[in-house]
This record gives sequence, C-alpha cells and structure tokens, in this order.
Amino acid sequence: MECFSGILSGLFVWTCVSVTFYVLGKIPIIKDLFLVQAFIVMICLLFYAFLAAQFYYKKKYKTNGMIVGFVLSGTALLLDFLITVPFIEIPNGRSYQSFFSTPVVWIMVLITIFTVYFYWKIKIKIKHN
Repeated sequence: MECFSGILSGLFVWTCVSVTFYVLGKIPIIKDLFLVQAFIVMICLLFYAFLAAQFYYKKKYKTNGMIVGFVLSGTALLLDFLITVPFIEIPNGRSYQSFFSTPVVWIMVLITIFTVYFYWKIKIKIKHN
C-alpha cells in the first residue's frame, strides 16, 4: 500500500496549502498581496512536506525520497487541476493556463520534492546504511 500512503500524504500537503492560502486571503493586511501570501505558504510548505514524509516513512517504507516527492506533488497538482482551478480560480476570472504558468506553483512543487528527498536522505537512507 505504498502508493496509497503517498497519495494520502499528497492529499495532506494539498489540503494544508489550500487552507493556508484561504486563511491568508482573509487577513486584511495581506489579502491583496499574493507574493507575500506565497512566501508564507512556501515557508509553511517545508513543514507540511516534512510531516507528509514523516507520515509516509512511518510505515517503514524505503522508497527513494525523490519518487515520493513526485507522488506528493503529482497528487497535489491533480487536485489543483480537479478542484482548485475549476472551483476557485475560474470563478475569480483566472484560467488553467494562468494557474499552471505561475512560477509560484512550480517553486512549491520543487520545495515539496526536495523536502521529502532530504527527509529520506537524512532519516531513512543514512539510517539503513
């Protein structure tokens, strides 16, 4: 059930990022400052991806962290495609193209992948060598 744990971890990351953006969008001082919100979310994402990796590897899996990071990010991107864009972005006048061409999305993907990879490298790979 390694795949299920990876997808569940990706769902966790996507939910946390979505909720964080939602909450930040309600704070009067920064609600109109997307880059400030994105920076805060990216910092939080380090923590979310770390927790997701911790959850995944709790089951004693030894899968390469890069692969797990891609699964987490792929799950989050799929949920963005199915939920975030059609129900949040499009009603606010944006499109799939504007969402997926934003560098912030791809920076967050990289943060997730590398956080999980470094978790695996430090906590799993070194421990088992």
